[in-house]
Amino acid sequence: MNTGKPTYTFDKGKIINYVKKFSFPRLAGTEGEKKAVDLTIKTFNNIGFKASQIQTQNFNFSDFYSTTLVKLIMVINLTFSLFLLMFIYINIYITILVVSGFSLIIFLIIKGLKHPEYPGFWGEYYGKTLNATNVFIKLSAKNLQSESAGNIIISAHLDSKSQTFRTYWRILLYRVWLYSGIFLGGFLIALFIRTFTILKPDLLIIGIGIWTFTTLISISNIFLMFLNTHNESPGALDNASGMAIVFELSTYFKNNPLENFNLWFCQFSAEELGTMGSRVFVNKYENQFVKGSIFQFNFDMISCANHEKNQIQYLKTFGVLPRKKIAPLLSKYLDKASNKKNLKVLGFHLSTGAHSDSVAFHLRGYDSVDITTRIASRYAHNKEDTPDKVDPQKLLETCVIIQEAILMLDNDFQVLCKNQELVCEAK
Repeated sequence: MNTGKPTYTFDKGKIINYVKKFSFPRLAGTEGEKKAVDLTIKTFNNIGFKASQIQTQNFNFSDFYSTTLVKLIMVINLTFSLFLLMFIYINIYITILVVSGFSLIIFLIIKGLKHPEYPGFWGEYYGKTLNATNVFIKLSAKNLQSESAGNIIISAHLDSKSQTFRTYWRILLYRVWLYSGIFLGGFLIALFIRTFTILKPDLLIIGIGIWTFTTLISISNIFLMFLNTHNESPGALDNASGMAIVFELSTYFKNNPLENFNLWFCQFSAEELGTMGSRVFVNKYENQFVKGSIFQFNFDMISCANHEKNQIQYLKTFGVLPRKKIAPLLSKYLDKASNKKNLKVLGFHLSTGAHSDSVAFHLRGYDSVDITTRIASRYAHNKEDTPDKVDPQKLLETCVIIQEAILMLDNDFQVLCKNQELVCEAK
């Protein structure tokens, strides 16, 4: 396939310099984040974008949903576990009532998490209001009017954070909590079956199962209750690496805009405190997007130097059961582009444990993929997340793959419309 675009050689030196330039603590709402915003504007300007092209979006948000709420859920869950063990030996009907009550509370809390960018009662009165800023650029399509063209979002987040536990262990704790809860539910169902039907599963096995998984849930709850956010990580992998890719891709597409898609180069803020920047961005600009012709490539923690699992990966499926495919069309083009360039990119499955700036797009049914390196989570959110952990060669390869995938999408636009793989009625 000939994409018809001039060849461009990405520059490893420039890429790693971007990483080094942004490797300093920059938690959203702090002076470090303000410095990162100013530096982002200056970097886009140095690339050659005019001041009129560089847009900023200031917003306020509450840190309740990313800090206090986690502790609140863990306290509720721990209390539920203790009540469950106590009442299960007193009265089965009280046990059912306790389970139902706590399940309702958790359901209401989770329902409120769908749009945490709106503080609401909890965020307003029990959280701290912070200010942050997104920085982005829009390049309009050449062949179509901006409002009729498709849209491709190329994004990363500009903020960083450190935590009590590394991301790797935090995800592990969340998984222990999730799967233990599933197994506990199974043993509780077995107990109810034994109590209210003629079937009589072994009570000893049921009791061991309930105690084992309640204990695992309680231990994970206790650890997560002490998960605190700090501003000490230089954030080289998480996420100066992603920012560098956005800058380098923007350098190429600045002089080579697409025929049929608008391109947005976004450096979102407050990702580490609830993916707030991407949420407020989509809220404001979704009137310019058409479901079925908007795509997002989101870069978060790319590479892990000197590690055997230093790979370019993307989130392909998500969930426990059933596994949900994420952006199958983008996945196809990522695979096609990597094969054409003879570079390796691997899809992976994630059951739980991570939120990124793709969430706001997925909530609206848009196609979005997270490009990442999973093993990089070993260094994320702590002082060891320094530029020496970043492999500029993997960042360069990511640029090559994404560039080719985007050019293929643009080249196939009419075919995708004809095959109804894109929504093109307005075009």
